[in-house]
Amino acid sequence: MVEKIAKELREFLSTVRTEVQIQEFLDQTSYSADDFYRAPLSVLRDRKANCVDGAVFGAFALRFLGHKPLIMELRAWRDDDHFLAVFRKNGGIGAIAKSNFAGLRWREPVYRSFRELAMSYFEDYYNVEAQRTLRAYSLPVDLSCFDDLRWWENDGALEAIVQKVDRSRHIVLLKPSQIEALTLVDRRSYESGMLGVNEQGLYRPK
Repeated sequence: MVEKIAKELREFLSTVRTEVQIQEFLDQTSYSADDFYRAPLSVLRDRKANCVDGAVFGAFALRFLGHKPLIMELRAWRDDDHFLAVFRKNGGIGAIAKSNFAGLRWREPVYRSFRELAMSYFEDYYNVEAQRTLRAYSLPVDLSCFDDLRWWENDGALEAIVQKVDRSRHIVLLKPSQIEALTLVDRRSYESGMLGVNEQGLYRPK
């Protein structure tokens, strides 16, 4: 597959040896508030990404470290949904992600299940009104099923990817009684999670 991708992507992949290096690259990109998606090639050229772009980029790069190109979705209430590139290593599951919020990015591969991984994002997942918003997660989707669309360089392919993930099975994380009892995020946690946020990219509940 390497010979089928653009020179810029090949050059980037030649510098990647570990999963965390992929995350470090995404951390160095700007968070995108644009109303369109960027395929991995566009992320590399523009140095910009939103959470969908970041997850797809992560899955692309993970593929060349020997992992399946898997992404999963965290579904939220009164907030943006979030996408992760997920991988297995040393018996655990980890994640690579791009987010406007500091706490919704990398996860070490120490989680025993996708549910456990999803719940690791719960405390850091809140909206501008300090409400805890994570509600469900999807099962991972293997992006190799989109290879005919050349999703690593075709921006338009990401819409098809998002639609497939959105239609996939989602597992609810909280009981109604638990949701009713949720408290607001405390001020210190709120402010720390918003460090470096792009205000234009924030979801504003109506």
